[in-house]
Amino acid sequence: MRLTAKSTLADIALTVGARLQRHGITAVLTGGACVSVYTDGSYVSKDADYVLQGTIRQSDLDTALAALGFARRGDRYVHAVVPFYLEFPPGPLAIGTDIDIQPVEVTVAGGSALLLSPTDSCRDRLAAFYHWQDRQSLSLAVAIARHQAIDLAVIREWSRDEGSGAGYEEFLRELRRDRRANPPERRSRRAGPRKTTASREDTVVGRQHRRRIGLPPHRRR
Repeated sequence: MRLTAKSTLADIALTVGARLQRHGITAVLTGGACVSVYTDGSYVSKDADYVLQGTIRQSDLDTALAALGFARRGDRYVHAVVPFYLEFPPGPLAIGTDIDIQPVEVTVAGGSALLLSPTDSCRDRLAAFYHWQDRQSLSLAVAIARHQAIDLAVIREWSRDEGSGAGYEEFLRELRRDRRANPPERRSRRAGPRKTTASREDTVVGRQHRRRIGLPPHRRR
């Protein structure tokens, strides 16, 4: 894919991830660009953050990104045309105290890219809310849940491990409020009955909204 001034952050982020994969560099997309992917661009960050897996030579990273027109400037990579820049914060790949993160792989033009799952991207935003009281991050977590299927049981257990049970309850309240304000689209009869679980809250939510970003089903690594 050729990057232009009109390329979206999600397009750029996934294209870069696929390019890195082609060069044998394992990098997982996180942060705000991941939110942009999962919310159909309703949130736009200024950059795309990747956490590198393993030891990567700087020269190899420079070469891979130069093929897309990015050049290193200090601690970031910039492009002469696109308005977004790339950063590679130090690892390990973690969400709060959880370091056992399994990225998902999506197929894009030119290869495949690694990124946090929708549930982990939601947790990533909630971590900022729990620990820094960043309410924008709470809103973004809710936005991810509006667009994507997330596993509330996983988020609940992790929240308790983080000592943020009260924060999780506030997230649920905001999520309920959002779902009342944005009622789900009518499901097709062909979709069949919805699966239920023992707890009404601990269900995977978000499937009632049609996916609008055109991503194929996630494959866990």
